[in-house]
Amino acid sequence: MAADRDVIIEHPNREKASSKSTKAVVILLLIASSALVLIVTVGGWDATAGAQPVSLFFVAIYLVMAFYVAQWNRGVLPVSAALAMILAIFAAVSVSGWYDRNAPGYTDPALGAGLLGTLTLIIVPVQIALIAFAMRGFQQAWNIEVERLSDGSTRAMPT
Repeated sequence: MAADRDVIIEHPNREKASSKSTKAVVILLLIASSALVLIVTVGGWDATAGAQPVSLFFVAIYLVMAFYVAQWNRGVLPVSAALAMILAIFAAVSVSGWYDRNAPGYTDPALGAGLLGTLTLIIVPVQIALIAFAMRGFQQAWNIEVERLSDGSTRAMPT
Protein backbone atom coordinates (compact mmCIF):
# COMPACT_ATOMS: atom_id res chain seq x y z
CA MET A 1 0.00 0.00 0.00
CA ALA A 2 2.91 2.35 -0.59
CA ALA A 3 0.93 3.86 -3.43
CA ASP A 4 -1.84 4.92 -1.02
CA ARG A 5 0.68 6.78 1.14
CA ASP A 6 1.76 8.78 -1.89
CA VAL A 7 -1.80 9.98 -2.56
CA ILE A 8 -2.69 13.52 -1.49
CA ILE A 9 -6.36 14.43 -1.23
CA GLU A 10 -7.09 18.00 -2.32
CA HIS A 11 -10.32 19.98 -2.11
CA PRO A 12 -10.03 22.54 -4.91
CA ASN A 13 -13.34 24.27 -4.16
CA ARG A 14 -12.23 25.06 -0.61
CA GLU A 15 -9.29 27.08 -1.93
CA LYS A 16 -11.48 29.56 -3.82
CA ALA A 17 -11.88 33.01 -2.29
CA SER A 18 -15.65 32.81 -2.76
CA SER A 19 -15.83 29.57 -0.76
CA LYS A 20 -13.68 30.98 2.03
CA SER A 21 -15.76 34.16 2.25
CA THR A 22 -19.03 32.23 2.17
CA LYS A 23 -17.79 29.98 4.95
CA ALA A 24 -16.79 33.00 7.04
CA VAL A 25 -20.14 34.72 6.50
CA VAL A 26 -22.10 31.58 7.41
CA ILE A 27 -20.08 31.17 10.61
CA LEU A 28 -20.57 34.84 11.46
CA LEU A 29 -24.33 34.64 10.83
CA LEU A 30 -24.66 31.49 12.95
CA ILE A 31 -22.77 33.08 15.84
CA ALA A 32 -24.68 36.36 15.49
CA SER A 33 -27.97 34.46 15.48
CA SER A 34 -26.95 32.58 18.61
CA ALA A 35 -25.98 35.81 20.33
CA LEU A 36 -29.23 37.57 19.39
CA VAL A 37 -31.39 34.66 20.50
CA LEU A 38 -29.44 34.35 23.75
CA ILE A 39 -29.79 38.08 24.48
CA VAL A 40 -33.54 37.99 23.83
CA THR A 41 -33.93 34.82 25.89
CA VAL A 42 -31.96 36.05 28.89
CA GLY A 43 -33.34 39.58 28.64
CA GLY A 44 -36.91 38.36 28.57
CA TRP A 45 -36.51 35.23 30.71
CA ASP A 46 -39.46 35.92 33.02
CA ALA A 47 -41.73 37.00 30.17
CA THR A 48 -41.12 34.15 27.72
CA ALA A 49 -43.45 31.71 29.52
CA GLY A 50 -41.78 28.37 28.84
CA ALA A 51 -40.11 29.15 25.51
CA GLN A 52 -36.64 29.12 27.06
CA PRO A 53 -35.78 25.50 26.12
CA VAL A 54 -36.58 26.17 22.46
CA SER A 55 -34.47 29.31 22.47
CA LEU A 56 -31.57 27.59 24.20
CA PHE A 57 -31.85 24.73 21.69
CA PHE A 58 -31.39 27.21 18.84
CA VAL A 59 -28.40 28.81 20.58
CA ALA A 60 -26.70 25.45 21.17
CA ILE A 61 -27.42 23.95 17.77
CA TYR A 62 -26.31 27.10 15.91
CA LEU A 63 -23.00 27.10 17.79
CA VAL A 64 -22.48 23.40 17.00
CA MET A 65 -23.28 24.07 13.33
CA ALA A 66 -20.82 26.99 13.29
CA PHE A 67 -18.14 24.59 14.52
CA TYR A 68 -18.93 22.09 11.76
CA VAL A 69 -19.01 24.77 9.06
CA ALA A 70 -15.58 25.89 10.29
CA GLN A 71 -14.45 22.30 9.60
CA TRP A 72 -15.75 22.59 5.99
CA ASN A 73 -18.68 20.25 6.66
CA ARG A 74 -21.20 21.23 4.03
CA GLY A 75 -23.79 18.74 5.29
CA VAL A 76 -24.97 21.10 8.02
CA LEU A 77 -25.66 23.94 5.58
CA PRO A 78 -29.14 22.78 4.48
CA VAL A 79 -29.98 21.98 8.11
CA SER A 80 -28.94 25.47 9.15
CA ALA A 81 -31.04 26.96 6.35
CA ALA A 82 -34.09 24.95 7.46
CA LEU A 83 -33.64 25.93 11.11
CA ALA A 84 -33.11 29.55 10.07
CA MET A 85 -36.46 29.46 8.28
CA ILE A 86 -38.17 28.16 11.42
CA LEU A 87 -36.43 30.71 13.64
CA ALA A 88 -37.31 33.54 11.23
CA ILE A 89 -40.97 32.56 11.46
CA PHE A 90 -40.83 32.37 15.28
CA ALA A 91 -39.13 35.76 15.45
CA ALA A 92 -41.50 37.43 12.98
CA VAL A 93 -44.51 36.20 14.93
CA SER A 94 -43.14 37.26 18.32
CA VAL A 95 -42.03 40.81 17.42
CA SER A 96 -45.45 42.34 17.99
CA GLY A 97 -45.75 40.52 21.33
CA TRP A 98 -42.64 42.26 22.63
CA TYR A 99 -43.88 45.67 21.52
CA ASP A 100 -47.29 44.99 23.11
CA ARG A 101 -45.54 44.43 26.47
CA ASN A 102 -44.85 48.17 26.77
CA ALA A 103 -48.41 48.56 28.10
CA PRO A 104 -49.15 48.54 31.84
CA GLY A 105 -50.05 45.24 33.47
CA TYR A 106 -47.34 43.11 31.86
CA THR A 107 -44.35 41.62 33.63
CA ASP A 108 -41.34 43.82 33.00
CA PRO A 109 -38.52 41.86 31.38
CA ALA A 110 -34.90 42.39 32.43
CA LEU A 111 -34.30 44.34 29.21
CA GLY A 112 -36.89 46.75 27.94
CA ALA A 113 -39.70 45.23 25.91
CA GLY A 114 -39.05 47.69 23.09
CA LEU A 115 -35.38 46.69 22.94
CA LEU A 116 -36.30 43.00 22.94
CA GLY A 117 -38.80 43.66 20.15
CA THR A 118 -36.13 45.41 18.11
CA LEU A 119 -33.61 42.62 18.68
CA THR A 120 -36.24 40.06 17.72
CA LEU A 121 -36.98 42.06 14.59
CA ILE A 122 -33.25 42.02 13.71
CA ILE A 123 -33.25 38.22 13.97
CA VAL A 124 -35.54 37.97 10.91
CA PRO A 125 -33.19 39.50 8.28
CA VAL A 126 -30.21 37.72 9.85
CA GLN A 127 -32.02 34.42 9.31
CA ILE A 128 -32.88 35.33 5.73
CA ALA A 129 -29.19 36.11 5.10
CA LEU A 130 -28.22 32.82 6.76
CA ILE A 131 -30.56 30.91 4.45
CA ALA A 132 -29.10 32.62 1.37
CA PHE A 133 -25.45 32.14 2.34
CA ALA A 134 -25.92 28.57 3.56
CA MET A 135 -27.49 27.61 0.26
CA ARG A 136 -24.73 29.42 -1.62
CA GLY A 137 -22.14 27.44 0.36
CA PHE A 138 -23.97 24.22 -0.39
CA GLN A 139 -23.85 24.98 -4.13
CA GLN A 140 -20.09 25.57 -3.98
CA ALA A 141 -19.44 21.83 -3.52
CA TRP A 142 -16.92 22.01 -0.70
CA ASN A 143 -16.88 18.20 -0.60
CA ILE A 144 -15.26 17.63 -4.04
CA GLU A 145 -11.99 15.73 -3.68
CA VAL A 146 -9.16 15.32 -6.17
CA GLU A 147 -6.49 12.68 -5.71
CA ARG A 148 -2.95 13.76 -6.54
CA LEU A 149 0.22 11.75 -6.27
CA SER A 150 3.08 13.20 -4.26
CA ASP A 151 4.99 13.86 -7.50
CA GLY A 152 2.17 16.21 -8.65
CA SER A 153 0.56 13.93 -11.22
CA THR A 154 -3.00 12.69 -11.03
CA ARG A 155 -3.79 9.09 -10.34
CA ALA A 156 -5.14 7.07 -13.25
CA MET A 157 -8.65 5.87 -12.63
CA PRO A 158 -8.92 2.04 -12.54
CA THR A 159 -10.73 0.53 -15.50
